Amino acid sequence: MATIKYFLRSKKDVSQIYVRFSASRDLFFRRKTEFVIDVKDWSDNTNLPKQNTAENKSLISKLNKLENYIFDRYNDDLAQGIVIDGHWVDNCISKCFNRVQVTDKTIFVNYLQDIIDNANTREARGGKIGLSDGTIKNYKLFKNIFENYQKHIKKQIRFKDVSKAFTDGFKNWLLNDKGYTINYTGKQFEFIKTVCIDAQKNDIEVTPHSVTLKSFREQDKDRYIHTLSFEELEKIRNTEMPTEHLKEVQKWILVGCYIGQRGGDLLSLTPNNLRVNPKGVYIDLMQQKTDKKITVGVVKDFIVDILLNDFPKPVSLNKINKHISKVCELAEINQKVKGYIIDPVTRKRTFENLPKFNFITSHSFRRSFATNFYKMMPTPVLIGITGHTTEQMFLKYINQRSDKDANADMFMQFFEQMNEKQEPKLRVIKSASNQ
Repeated sequence: MATIKYFLRSKKDVSQIYVRFSASRDLFFRRKTEFVIDVKDWSDNTNLPKQNTAENKSLISKLNKLENYIFDRYNDDLAQGIVIDGHWVDNCISKCFNRVQVTDKTIFVNYLQDIIDNANTREARGGKIGLSDGTIKNYKLFKNIFENYQKHIKKQIRFKDVSKAFTDGFKNWLLNDKGYTINYTGKQFEFIKTVCIDAQKNDIEVTPHSVTLKSFREQDKDRYIHTLSFEELEKIRNTEMPTEHLKEVQKWILVGCYIGQRGGDLLSLTPNNLRVNPKGVYIDLMQQKTDKKITVGVVKDFIVDILLNDFPKPVSLNKINKHISKVCELAEINQKVKGYIIDPVTRKRTFENLPKFNFITSHSFRRSFATNFYKMMPTPVLIGITGHTTEQMFLKYINQRSDKDANADMFMQFFEQMNEKQEPKLRVIKSASNQ
């Protein structure tokens, strides 16, 4: 049972009053209440001020108020899985008396929150001021994951705690307890390193391990990428959907697989992004992740028709991912394929051999575009649409190694086309004269 006791740590004339909060026999914390008292006015029998003056009676009332506040907060926070530690007690004392609490930035999540709170003034890549909406969202997701791990280990992490033992435990929890993918887990390690390097630049002491932390990804041979071929897109197009909502998802799938954009960029499109071209439609957009302005050219007849005459209605990324599998199932995209999937009961990732429609998500759209048009068009053209920085990144994205023969064949093809465009020139051949 939790208990609270007040005590003095000094026998000097005026001493600080401390609170000792015991959550259990082995879990207890001592903290300053910031109240002081003359030691001769302290009762060792009641562990409270003596009731010999109005001031002491008022002090007793405040200490009783704090005791009740801590017990109330403890029951509520314990039920929510909030970490109970010395910092929690400090927070209770500050909140109980409405004191302004100075943020301790040596605590990892406090520093992380500071990054989020000041995102609009922080320097981003290329010297730009202000973090993108996507980056802020990722920081918030990472903070939520990190706080959940703190609840799991029942400890608040400071920068000095980010040791190899800590990151090994964090990795094990992410992969085994939470069932996150290797790539997603590796992304969290990138965040840890980034935050620690930033803190170090601001004179906060960090561990050498934290600033040399290496991220990790799945090996190419272990990746299972699922895309929709042109033939499968035709099946989706020609399948009658039973509800209006599924019809809208059907249209987003078709458009997404022909314009090669990330889910957030795709679903933020409106008719205002369109420009009619004699050959089709231009789509002008700003990619949220990279801040790149790009224009996508669309010439496929039924995609142009959707864009100009039956533009899809707005839908959230969560909702579209919820219904993509149903659209693909109705279109009989049911070839058995292998891959990882989240078990709906355990919420852990499992390796399965299932009909393909189970693995299709909004991220499959961009991969389908890149995969379907790879080798049909010059890679630099595709990179200009997908927004990849290098060809190597593009090839890794679609899980293709550089094909030397394909590059040689493409060079010969373009060389032949170049020669065909050249006009034949009359050559003068010098003949030997008769002597």
